[in-house]
Amino acid sequence: MLGGVVAFAASPAARSHAAIPLRGMRPLPAARKFVSPAVERRLQAVSRMIADPELAWLFENCWPNSLDTAVESSGGDGGPDAFVATGDIPAMWLRDSSAQLWSYLGVARDDPQLCLLMRGLIARHARCVLIDPYANAFSRDLAVKAPLPWAANDQTEMKPGVAERKWEVDSLAHVLRFACGYWRATGDATPFGPVWWQAMQAVVDTFRTQQRMTAPGPYRFLRNSDSPIDTLAGDGWGAPTRKIGLIHTMFRPSDDACAYPFNIPANFLAAHSLGELAGMARAIGGKAEFADTCDALAGQITRALVRHGTVTGSAGIPVLAYEIDGFGNALCMDDANIPGLLSLPYLGCVASDDPLWQATRAQILSSDNPYFYRGRVAEGIGGPHVGPGMIWPMGIVMRAMTSRDDGEIVQCLAALKRSSNGSGFMHESFDADDAGRFTRPWFAWVNGLFGELILYLAAQKPQILAQQF
Repeated sequence: MLGGVVAFAASPAARSHAAIPLRGMRPLPAARKFVSPAVERRLQAVSRMIADPELAWLFENCWPNSLDTAVESSGGDGGPDAFVATGDIPAMWLRDSSAQLWSYLGVARDDPQLCLLMRGLIARHARCVLIDPYANAFSRDLAVKAPLPWAANDQTEMKPGVAERKWEVDSLAHVLRFACGYWRATGDATPFGPVWWQAMQAVVDTFRTQQRMTAPGPYRFLRNSDSPIDTLAGDGWGAPTRKIGLIHTMFRPSDDACAYPFNIPANFLAAHSLGELAGMARAIGGKAEFADTCDALAGQITRALVRHGTVTGSAGIPVLAYEIDGFGNALCMDDANIPGLLSLPYLGCVASDDPLWQATRAQILSSDNPYFYRGRVAEGIGGPHVGPGMIWPMGIVMRAMTSRDDGEIVQCLAALKRSSNGSGFMHESFDADDAGRFTRPWFAWVNGLFGELILYLAAQKPQILAQQF
């Protein structure tokens, strides 16, 4: 998120499995930001299924990390409110906060206070979207103009409450995903009142505007930066495009500038989330016309993805592009951030046995992806955000969660263990040759995502957790 700035931890000596002290790394119970009895029960039950002591230790530290350290919940006459910091950056990203609480949805029915926390996040998301649907990150105090230090001089319209204003389609799509996921998991329609539906209308309007079928819309962004991935071409409007029905996004889920404004994974997630929103609108909102609008927009995006989103891959067969411009130019790569091409089945956007996606998966998990790295510690996908040779654990998690090969999943778990380097947590990224060289020792999203992987294996492939690595 802090584009171009990488804080590396000191590189400790390599540790053997036996040398790692498996002491608890969580805050003491009294110091935890939020305690969920349902989460604690599931944590203990799944931990008992894990034969490998270090893997169990990582799960126990990682899965509750957002609740332990990153949430602030309050309530009053205005209803519940929740702020979910991304970790070591004191701001709330729409995308990250949605993903950080996502892994707890499976136990939400059993914990009324956890549901209240989630309702607070849904309410805050709505408030943030109504402040500025083009912003990706927001401050704790939405009434104060306090951008993050590196965003203070951005040439864009910075409103009170906005911490950073990088337009990313997936930010709004994640807001839809979490709200729909909460409703499906709990059956609770309480959070979805008039203000929330007003915010959803703003989401749909913004998506429509950023199709740019007749005009570029109001969003423009420039940053005085030494890094080209932190600012936009075209005097702040982005690279030129042919209007094909896809939504323009100026920045990727990594917060890096797009090379071409049609990011394929983000458009997949937008289309899928709009379909989910349409279902909610019909089921609990009594909003048939709005649902039809959502479905029509999702259909337009999907048709454009089918028509324009594929290219000929390195093996001579069709694969999904990562970004396109509508003129025939395409970027063939993947970035470890979510949504990326690798994560599409996890997000529900494609079937995991889809031949096109399977061909894409094979290409991006190979040297044909310029951001796929192999080293002494692990192999996996990175991205331009923190530089060459840096693998992102969330990409390894996605590889495991989209794999049909138990052996591949075991290799991913072993790599994730090594990447932690005895710290007890996952990191944003690590050097493919030196796990002691990593970025962001406190990155709550990936900790929860690792926990989600373990929960998935406990439910679907418990035989893997019965092994030692």
